[in-house]
Amino acid sequence: MRVRRFLAAAGVAAIVAGGVEVPAVRAAVDVPVEKTTLANGLTVLVHEDRDLPVVSLYIFFRTGSRNERPGITGISHLFEHMMFNGGEHTVGKFDEIIEGNGGSTNGYTTRDFTVYLESFPPPALERVLWLEADRMRALALTEKNLEQERGIVKEERRLRTDDDPEGTMYEQLYLAAYEASTYRWGPIGFMADIGAIGLDDAQRYFRTYYAPNNAIVVLAGAIAPRAGFALVDRYFGDIPAQTPPRPVVNVEPPQRGPKAVEYHKVAELPSVAIGYKAVNARHPDRPALDVLQTILGHGQSSRLHRAIVREKELASGVDVSFNWGIDPELFWFSGQARPGKSAKALAQAIEVEVAKLRDRPPDERELRKAKNLLQADYVRGLSSISGKANQLGFYEVVFGDYREMFEETQRVEAVTAADVQRVARAYLVPSGRTTVELVPERPNAGAPPRLSGAPVGASVPGVMR
Repeated sequence: MRVRRFLAAAGVAAIVAGGVEVPAVRAAVDVPVEKTTLANGLTVLVHEDRDLPVVSLYIFFRTGSRNERPGITGISHLFEHMMFNGGEHTVGKFDEIIEGNGGSTNGYTTRDFTVYLESFPPPALERVLWLEADRMRALALTEKNLEQERGIVKEERRLRTDDDPEGTMYEQLYLAAYEASTYRWGPIGFMADIGAIGLDDAQRYFRTYYAPNNAIVVLAGAIAPRAGFALVDRYFGDIPAQTPPRPVVNVEPPQRGPKAVEYHKVAELPSVAIGYKAVNARHPDRPALDVLQTILGHGQSSRLHRAIVREKELASGVDVSFNWGIDPELFWFSGQARPGKSAKALAQAIEVEVAKLRDRPPDERELRKAKNLLQADYVRGLSSISGKANQLGFYEVVFGDYREMFEETQRVEAVTAADVQRVARAYLVPSGRTTVELVPERPNAGAPPRLSGAPVGASVPGVMR
């Protein structure tokens, strides 16, 4: 029986494994950060950490699929790909120059934002800043580049959504649950829209959303704040601000009753996804919902794994997801039924476990375990320079202030058993429930065999390059 310890100078310790629980050691999270805003509106955060000779640069643009509209869904993710064509001085050489300077680069797109990131040795800092400023100032937007990246993104959609039961269920759940919110569609977008996006659409999108006043630069690692501010100003300071984007109005009408969708697709086994309308990341009920999610679905000792996977043997796994968003998100469950079992039986078993938490709060041991797991996950996210840069940018965008991250462990610690029961009763209710059932179909005669994909589980709510 092994006890795992998660300790970090930055934060909190928590220990949970194999049914053994040790009380959490609570400490304040300390990630020293300095912030400034350039004259053109670019926000800059610098965290100095000289434990390793490395620097991480993250650039967050306040645009994701929530900023899109029908006709151009998927443009945020398409742009993530377009950006790696480089600026006017680095066309087709962006990755090559980064790697040639001992660094690595990537990007990802979510509903709420798009991120570009590099990690590299300190001597490469000015070169990397020049590269990033070059593509922010004048991205290489051409018909050739657009068509090249469009083809890649279409293939990505086929692979991750159209031909994958997990991706299909994730998309169908959000489309069925939401009516007005732009959270209805995910970052991958719809195939027809990806095909219809023109060069003029791309140029307008770039001018609006890739302006310095719509961006956050995060530097973390072997760099002093004053020096970091000066370098960012040197390379980005002359890029002109643009008219700010129009605010997104995501007012979702109340759901007045349960929704159910039956989706037919070539697959080997039936699956189910169940979503409940929840809250945004800043809502005071969000930490209690995090604890609820952990109790229900975190690991093999969670309630759903014990009841549905081990005892009833209805599924090989059941996942519970609750993403933090600028706008209200879904609290959702997903799973693939075992051979000979039905999606309806799986959905009913999930509801039984949810009802237990509506009827009775968790005991103190279960509550403590969930808090420990959440706090441990939080600390692991801050265990690297890159992780800290990512978290700083995330909180600055989604919460509106990076300093909100320093309150996270206290928010979790303040959750009571009564809070967990209260949010289960408030949000996990039939009137706010949407259920999508995947009904397997056989492939057409003569069609090539198609894989059913991995068991349906928690999909990442963003798309990596």
